Amino acid sequence: MLVLTPGEPAGIGLDITLAYFSHPRDTAVVVVSDVNHLRARAAVLGLAMAFHPYEVGQPVPMAAAAMAVLHTRFEGKPRAGELDVTNVPGLLSALDRSIDGCLAGEFQGLVTGPMQKSIVNDAGVAFQGHTEYLAHKSGVVDVVMMLANRKMRVALATTHLPLRAVSANLTVERLEGRLRILHRELKHRFGINNPCIRVAGLNPHAGEHGHLGDEEISVITPVCERLRQEGLDVSGPLPADTLFTKRYLANCDAVMAMYHDQGLPVLKYSGFGEAVNITLGLPFVRTSVDHGTALDIAGTGRADLSSLVEAISAANEMTTRESA
Repeated sequence: MLVLTPGEPAGIGLDITLAYFSHPRDTAVVVVSDVNHLRARAAVLGLAMAFHPYEVGQPVPMAAAAMAVLHTRFEGKPRAGELDVTNVPGLLSALDRSIDGCLAGEFQGLVTGPMQKSIVNDAGVAFQGHTEYLAHKSGVVDVVMMLANRKMRVALATTHLPLRAVSANLTVERLEGRLRILHRELKHRFGINNPCIRVAGLNPHAGEHGHLGDEEISVITPVCERLRQEGLDVSGPLPADTLFTKRYLANCDAVMAMYHDQGLPVLKYSGFGEAVNITLGLPFVRTSVDHGTALDIAGTGRADLSSLVEAISAANEMTTRESA
């Protein structure tokens, strides 16, 4: 059984969740959200939906237009496109309940809809993103953010940081730890016996032998060499402007990019709406959509649920592989 948090209630998370449950499915999914917000959005979208209270240990509906909901109260009004800071405590409570359920074995995996980081921070909660929040709540020292589609997988050495902070946060310890997590999870979660990982340089032309920056010399090269000596198939640092080409991606299982906007624009260009955000290193499976809250189209019926379908499918595949 998977658990799904639709995310920011003013955004399209509710839209795509309702659209997903409008069809029959073969994966058991429980939604943790405010049932009144779900009901209100269904009315706006003109979707018929039966909401069934979730009960631990009981089977959940799998038919079209039927949803099992673990109700969590949101204080704000259910208005599409209008952020309300009073919804944040309920939103985080829903996420916490889902995490606790995964840690306890009640749910086998977590699928998340998009969050609006700004409104969570406006509520006084320091929130970098799902990835960091999940790691903290799960008591995990470090995790890796990876996005994947049918063409490539891109992991990140640093995540939600201002560009000026990337270099200081790109340490030998962090990069080595995240490459080890990536290697281990590609084997464990994806069944790849000897993963091939390409590692991007940080600077243009991978530093041009130190003339365009020395992070390749001081951090990236030593880490790659150490891991290769242990038998890991890790190559780099490679210039990022040519790394995402057929020559390098052929027979490559994942790319480790140094920062968020180095790798993710390429992946999203190759198939936006078809990618899945995966958190590696957690004690449970977690996937998410590859897009944001899209407040401007929330409640219009124009939201594309493709990425949510992929996220649920990926979570189902990984949990099935674990239990095999």
